[in-house]
Amino acid sequence: MGFNLFTWWTGQTFGTWLQTLRAQEVGKDADGNTYYQGGGRRWVLYATDNDSSRVPPEWHLWLHHTRAEAPSQQPLPVKAWEKPWRPNPTGSAQAEMPIGALTAGKARAASPADYRAWTPGEQG
Repeated sequence: MGFNLFTWWTGQTFGTWLQTLRAQEVGKDADGNTYYQGGGRRWVLYATDNDSSRVPPEWHLWLHHTRAEAPSQQPLPVKAWEKPWRPNPTGSAQAEMPIGALTAGKARAASPADYRAWTPGEQG
């Protein structure tokens, strides 16, 4: 298990790793993130990058003390209309882009509100 002495944005720090030795592991999500609690606190050790958008909604509720029971102990009921959760794809190849997005490589459709430069002697 690796850790960083001073940086938190690339993984767990020494202090976080030390806290996990005295904490109780509560569960893991489908992405491999591990959840702990101890001393009235709850936290997550990310399996990959430290990115809070990678925490599923049910675990988010538990981390913020909205739910007392962890999803590993009492799963949330799934509604028929709910789509499966997925991490935020912004900045990745799976990011959703509108049709006219410059990064999508397509030209935006013309609009009546587009700017047209005025030329002297032109009516309009």
